[in-house]
Amino acid sequence: MKAIALFSGGLDSTLAMKLIIDQGIEVVAVNINTGFGSTKDRLEHMQNMCSQVGAELKIVDIESEFLQDVLFDPKHGYGKNFNPCIDCHAKMFTVAKRVMEAEGASFLISGEVLGQRPMSQNKDALQTVLNESNCDGLLLRPLSAKALNPTIAEIEGWVDREKLEGITGRSRDRQLELVKEIGLEDFESPGGGCLLTDENFAKKMFDFIKYDAFEVKDIPVMKFGRHLRLPDGAKLVVGRNKDENAHLQNIQNDKYYHIKTIGLPGPHSLLSKNATKEDKELAARIILTYCKTQESKTYTLSSDEEELKAMPFDSRDELKPYTIM
Repeated sequence: MKAIALFSGGLDSTLAMKLIIDQGIEVVAVNINTGFGSTKDRLEHMQNMCSQVGAELKIVDIESEFLQDVLFDPKHGYGKNFNPCIDCHAKMFTVAKRVMEAEGASFLISGEVLGQRPMSQNKDALQTVLNESNCDGLLLRPLSAKALNPTIAEIEGWVDREKLEGITGRSRDRQLELVKEIGLEDFESPGGGCLLTDENFAKKMFDFIKYDAFEVKDIPVMKFGRHLRLPDGAKLVVGRNKDENAHLQNIQNDKYYHIKTIGLPGPHSLLSKNATKEDKELAARIILTYCKTQESKTYTLSSDEEELKAMPFDSRDELKPYTIM
């Protein structure tokens, strides 16, 4: 007997897998990558969680499918920010069901907890996701099973319902008890995990789609740096630190120039290739304002096609009219 788990790498999805594995069922942990999960590489962490509970990890990339089918026209709308949570969950279950069929598995599991998130994990929302993904009866939620209707796996006796949990609400006391019982180590503290639920990230997304068609290649650009919109419409992204500079430097996107300072330590930046002369000059001044410069001195920056000479602004306060986030 085999089950497919929707696996985020978080505590709840790890515990859900453990409850099923302890009943002698093989579990494949499927992490579905929409492109908006995190700015950090979590592969090592996810593999560690799977190893501790005895699950196989499988990564499924759906970035293009997610943009095309979900992100910009969600049937059930957005949450507080740019997060189409119900439609996103339905898409993930649809994908997981495809994996289930390909793997010859018998049912699906997830770490969702009834009432933990008032908008996307209330009883109606949980049922809506099942209806939209055609997974009603196939998806078992082990942490809240006793508070929900029995699924096929329970009715058929593949899983002993009495060995599952009936957790509801936002308290995580029972999950932490299970952690101690299992001896689980290095688990993540509960939190967001999806960039689309972040207010500042949402601001960047709403700004982007005013000026351009969003594509898969734009996702890495959105994850790093300070984002600014210049008067003639150009987008400027300025790295905040060494780590962000490295990420920006590695981005290959034909919409942007790479800009760096010459003879002066400074941030790595991206600027729209369609920037006007005025926006290019302003971008150079903005970038220099984030460097340690001397007052009224002209500096040189290099882009992929030309050199730019400029003086920094006197104060970063002058950048506020252009700053998105």
